[in-house]
Amino acid sequence: MRKLLIILFAFFAFANGNSQIKKPVKWTSKTEKISDTEFNLVMIATIEEGWHMYSQFTPEGGPLALVVTVINQKGNFELLGKAKESAYKKEFNKDFEVDEYYFEGTATVIQKVKITNPNTSKIVVNLDFQACLNQCINDKVDLIFDIPVSVQVEQATSTQDTTKNDTTSVLKKETKQEVVIAPKLDPKKEDKKGLWSIFFLAFLGGLAALLTPCVFPMIPMTVSFFTKQSKTPAQGKRNAIIYGISIIGIYVVLGLAVTAIFGADALNALSTNVWFNVIFFVLLVFFATSFLGAFEIMLPNSWANKVDRQADRGGIIGILFMALALAIVSFSCTGPIVGTLLVQAASSGGIAPIIGMLGFSSALALPFMLFAMFPGWMHSLPKSGGWLNTVKVSLGFLELALAFKFLSNADLVLQLHWFEREVFLAIWIAIFGTWGIYLLGKITLPHDSLLTHISVGRLMLALVVLSFTFYMIPGLFGAPLKLISAFPPPEEYSESPNGVGGSSAVLSSEKLPQGAERNKHGLMIFTDYEKGLAYAKEVNKPVLLDFTGHACVNCRKMENNVWTDKNVSQILKNEVVLISLFADDKRELPKSEQHISSSTASKIITIGDKWTDFMITKYKTNTQPLYVLVNLEGINLNSITPTTSYDPDARLYENWLKQGIANFKK
Repeated sequence: MRKLLIILFAFFAFANGNSQIKKPVKWTSKTEKISDTEFNLVMIATIEEGWHMYSQFTPEGGPLALVVTVINQKGNFELLGKAKESAYKKEFNKDFEVDEYYFEGTATVIQKVKITNPNTSKIVVNLDFQACLNQCINDKVDLIFDIPVSVQVEQATSTQDTTKNDTTSVLKKETKQEVVIAPKLDPKKEDKKGLWSIFFLAFLGGLAALLTPCVFPMIPMTVSFFTKQSKTPAQGKRNAIIYGISIIGIYVVLGLAVTAIFGADALNALSTNVWFNVIFFVLLVFFATSFLGAFEIMLPNSWANKVDRQADRGGIIGILFMALALAIVSFSCTGPIVGTLLVQAASSGGIAPIIGMLGFSSALALPFMLFAMFPGWMHSLPKSGGWLNTVKVSLGFLELALAFKFLSNADLVLQLHWFEREVFLAIWIAIFGTWGIYLLGKITLPHDSLLTHISVGRLMLALVVLSFTFYMIPGLFGAPLKLISAFPPPEEYSESPNGVGGSSAVLSSEKLPQGAERNKHGLMIFTDYEKGLAYAKEVNKPVLLDFTGHACVNCRKMENNVWTDKNVSQILKNEVVLISLFADDKRELPKSEQHISSSTASKIITIGDKWTDFMITKYKTNTQPLYVLVNLEGINLNSITPTTSYDPDARLYENWLKQGIANFKK
């Protein structure tokens, strides 16, 4: 009786746990009338607590981005711009080594359309999306929008859910279609943490700009002007504060202009664009070569002369023009820094360029205000000299290194493999190594002073730079380099994804059976069920089915943290045949294999559709990761716990594998 109760309990736990079709995202829709021919198609997602659904702007290489496809468009209507979204959150994902943009709780997507065919009465929008918690699901839904004849018409329409992850049939949902006058869209909110990071980095950029030959010598000159020209100390302090605020205002206006010209949404969308990344690369190389001394970026002298004449007028207007004169005269040093900050801020989109300029200008203005208010502090300032050009050149090396990050992004998106991990690291090692040698005085660049010795500070900086250079060298041979994991391409995007030398090299050189390949951990995997099962029969080993996804976060966590465990790794290499089936593989099946699922009534068009339908039909679930250990007839080997999912406990996973393998050998 006790055994019977245990079996019954396990059955119901399985039926209500792993074997469950999850739908953490529910969609509703409404039509908003703007004019007789223009409408907003409003799609509202309600997301279960804890789950993340990913934005259409999510960068390549991370979770799957939302894809909005308007189906019956041709000859009936035009799309007015790209679909807009409500606020999303942004967070760096260390498993994918990219930022992920996601929604929590709720999300709104709005597509504006213009009707060109007066007979158009319905528009169908397909939403293809991914949501993740401890597992990930890939889902699709069709929303049908009624195009009303007049405002305030309400009607019930049938919306067909074509989600491939449905276990019964195509569901007909009665969705209330609302027609209202379109309100103005709320501006996209920025991730506060991200904006603070931008402000802080820009502030550091402003401090670096202070230590350049174009700005630093102007501090005592400007402070002396205010103290001598002001009738009273109080007036001098007031004028200095106005001067500092004017500097901040000038650069913030620049940030406003960039945001206004490109648009907050456009900047965000462009940040993941290949050509935008290539243009950023070219700009930063241009700025870097200027800092290294190849040439100087100068604004026309006539601008400085005109502004200088206006500064002689005195009063608040004169002070404002003095601040503008500082910006123009120092442009050869501040321009590359400002340009780099704007490039970086633009890649974040939204109001980031404004926040970046606020941080930069605050750091730039602060010393001018403080030293004017407390002139006695001037004696603590170091004297100008050749060290200022050293700072400028050092910034050039940093900009040059940063430039290659943008080129790497473009190569990753295009999957050209021209700029793999080893090439990126080799370039960084060359840049930082040369910088270290320069700091030791072994290389002289234009505008450098002759050195008879180097300062202790310069020596210490050289040691730090050279140490960082040596730290990167093992990365050429497969070391993870966790300190800079956000910068180089991921480990699998390399010439030797399994490392150079050691056992992984031996594994990668072995001849693999037909249909097999190596994953980044050196494990042999099949990505086709039939081929994998055929090989398992040949070697008489059980099959571990790994239902996974290219963009599944917790799949990567299991692979990186559990599969790499010494005991688990040995089991996966030697005792099972591993078949990884990617539920988000968007490659289309041959036309002869495309069909309507007999069990879910979903369209099976892609390879991912095929494996998702297999997972739903066989194991009654649609979440990844999902692991099933089966024998050569496809029957589960673990009777108590037939499947397992995301669990970072390597010992539990090991015991689950051992139990199934023991049953196979009986």
